[in-house]
Amino acid sequence: MFHDISPAVLERMHTLEAIDARDRSDGSPRSDRLLQVPPETGRFLALLVAAAPAGEIIEIGTSGGYSTLWLAQAARARGQLITTLEISDDKVRLALETFKLAKVDNLVKLVQGDARQHLPDYCGIAFAFLDVYKEFYQECYELVVPCLVPGGLLVADNVISHRNELQAFLAHVEADERVDAVVVPIGSGDLVCRKI
Repeated sequence: MFHDISPAVLERMHTLEAIDARDRSDGSPRSDRLLQVPPETGRFLALLVAAAPAGEIIEIGTSGGYSTLWLAQAARARGQLITTLEISDDKVRLALETFKLAKVDNLVKLVQGDARQHLPDYCGIAFAFLDVYKEFYQECYELVVPCLVPGGLLVADNVISHRNELQAFLAHVEADERVDAVVVPIGSGDLVCRKI
């Protein structure tokens, strides 16, 4: 999976990494930035997808499509599509450009709109990656967990970097008897939940 990433995917990843680094260094408003995962988190997510049980792969919060490129590597290895949901018009345009230039548009279905309105349409979820504004984590979590297959995974990003903001959410997940969960100190911190 990692040994045969195409030059087109690698080139687009490098472009998005450069845009993200520029935006972080020049103080661009958070709402305008890509808010993408670092490469080590992308690799971690791809490994989790590759090891997930059979079922749908979804991403909640596409941004520029960087994490989607990593997830698409695993989707390709599994012989299936990934569905990614994004609300921002600008980010949808950038993500569509990403998928076309990286030549993975045949692996990715992008759904534009508020994920909270679209998530009820999905069932049999094997893997879900959650990376949206933190105030929506709990609501998205509650929409996804009942739809996870046994052994299915939900991963929420930024749980260490935004620990104070997500304290109530993390306490809720820890007490949720539907899942086993652990925080992994990679990137900005990923909460990995496995449906029991």
